Amino acid sequence: MKTNKLIWTMAVALVSTASYAQTVDEIVDKHVAALGGLDKIKAVNTVVTDRSLAVQGMEIPNKTTLVVGKSVRNESTVMGNTMIQVVDNGQGWMIRPTMMGGTGEPEDMPADQLKQQLSSLDPFGGLVNYKEKGNKVELVGKESVDKKDVFHLKLTTTDGQVIDEFVDANTYLVTKVKVSMNGNDGEIALSDYKEVDGVKFANTMEISNPQMGTMSFITNKITVNTPVDPAIFKKPAK
Repeated sequence: MKTNKLIWTMAVALVSTASYAQTVDEIVDKHVAALGGLDKIKAVNTVVTDRSLAVQGMEIPNKTTLVVGKSVRNESTVMGNTMIQVVDNGQGWMIRPTMMGGTGEPEDMPADQLKQQLSSLDPFGGLVNYKEKGNKVELVGKESVDKKDVFHLKLTTTDGQVIDEFVDANTYLVTKVKVSMNGNDGEIALSDYKEVDGVKFANTMEISNPQMGTMSFITNKITVNTPVDPAIFKKPAK
């Protein structure tokens, strides 16, 4: 009798685990389809984004030039001073004006900052093709965020970073992300998705954490698969 009960318990556990995994994959598959589908996503090689950053009452122009999976360059201009952050083939450098605590000369990017910047090489996030990337995804449950039903997924990357992703239960687009930012818990709210060449991008991002407060990024223009000069990612000589 005890043996039969043990077998029954194990069978139920196996079925529950299989259903759980299937549910996660179903949500992720619908998320990928909502973005435009895997074929369209894989066809994106470069993304150039022009945004306006609103922080502490200032409007700061921001431009991001991305070669998917390889290089990214961020430029922000404040009161005539330009800050540059670059990641190229796993290495990072930046130029910070004196008003931002720098010297105005090229310098190596700190390791913790580089680690965070590496995630920006993947513009569609760790859920897309998560198994191929070596990521793990767990379904925490179905919740309500900002009066909308969402699926709460816990994404664990290959380097051990844990990211909470909240996927809208109707659109299957990510509406919020919770992640550690410089040792502090931060949130990124994503909205106003628009299609560019068959792929959806969030046009509004609100980033908040205790250290920085709240920053709003409003997208002005996104172009996909335009030629990008590799020279813009190379660290200038002093």
